[in-house]
Amino acid sequence: ALVNATPDEIVLSHSTTMNVYVLANAFRSRLVPGDEVIVTNLDHEANNGAWRRLAEIGVIVKEWAVNPETADLEIADLKRLLTARTRLVAVTHCSNITGSINDIETIARVVHEAGALICVDGVAYASHRRVDVKALDADIYLCSLYKIYGPHHALMYVRRDLMLALKGQNHFFIGEDRIPLKLNVGGYNYEMIGSLTGIADYFKALHRHHMPGTNVEFPDQLGAIFDLIARHEEQVAAPLVAALKANSKIRLIGRRTADRAERVPTFSFIVEGMDSADVVRRLDAHRLGARHGTFYAYRIVDALGHRPRHGVVRASLVHYNSPEDVSRLVRALGDFA
Repeated sequence: ALVNATPDEIVLSHSTTMNVYVLANAFRSRLVPGDEVIVTNLDHEANNGAWRRLAEIGVIVKEWAVNPETADLEIADLKRLLTARTRLVAVTHCSNITGSINDIETIARVVHEAGALICVDGVAYASHRRVDVKALDADIYLCSLYKIYGPHHALMYVRRDLMLALKGQNHFFIGEDRIPLKLNVGGYNYEMIGSLTGIADYFKALHRHHMPGTNVEFPDQLGAIFDLIARHEEQVAAPLVAALKANSKIRLIGRRTADRAERVPTFSFIVEGMDSADVVRRLDAHRLGARHGTFYAYRIVDALGHRPRHGVVRASLVHYNSPEDVSRLVRALGDFA
């Protein structure tokens, strides 16, 4: 229900990175030298490294690079990369560095028109917006459940017919028709999986609190709550965006807006003339939980030239952040003017 899939389309594991490595290995028998896979330099390495390693078997790996001026992926660039040999495109739904939301419905349509599959990393998106893998027309969709207020576990959706077609990665006696078990290597962590229902409990509790007396099914509860989350996040993020844009010493990376249709409230920036580690230490003194680094998205931080000074500073908001939290951060950022 969380992503609008059926149970036999869901693979559970301890991390998205592990899920993608298993998945990429399952693809190897479907690929021949000269086949093409397209990856981006915007994605977290979880949806990058395993696909790039397919070059070991002769797969041609192409990179869909961001526009360095905007830090955005442009669909025109993707269209130039696609050929009759393209088999898969791996792309993020939302960057964990820029916070920018990619138009997955349009990207999926372009990819499918070229005869290829799409693997979408929704880890940085699913904390903030409702995921519907069917509406997106995603062949594969990745989530880290601890980002959706659950335990440290990961979910991978694989469209049913595709999962049946992929080479099983479990023990030899696990039949190719036994889905999703064929892509779950070894046994489940039952205690962890048992705790996943707490995610549903949490969203149901939010719905009861904010919309008491409303009698709707869980998927509709999710839709209503994520709409409320998006509106709240846009509201609390607006003063932060204004402060980042107004400060001549600070460079905000990515889209310079709080518009909920354009981005989630994940904000990365650099301060001119300062090491990002020093910026974070000064924010720490205000008891503000910003952090610095590449956040496992080395390629985009490198492409923008920001790794030498300990990467970027990242300040992230979610639905339980308040206007007062943001006011404290805005005041602290004033120290860098």
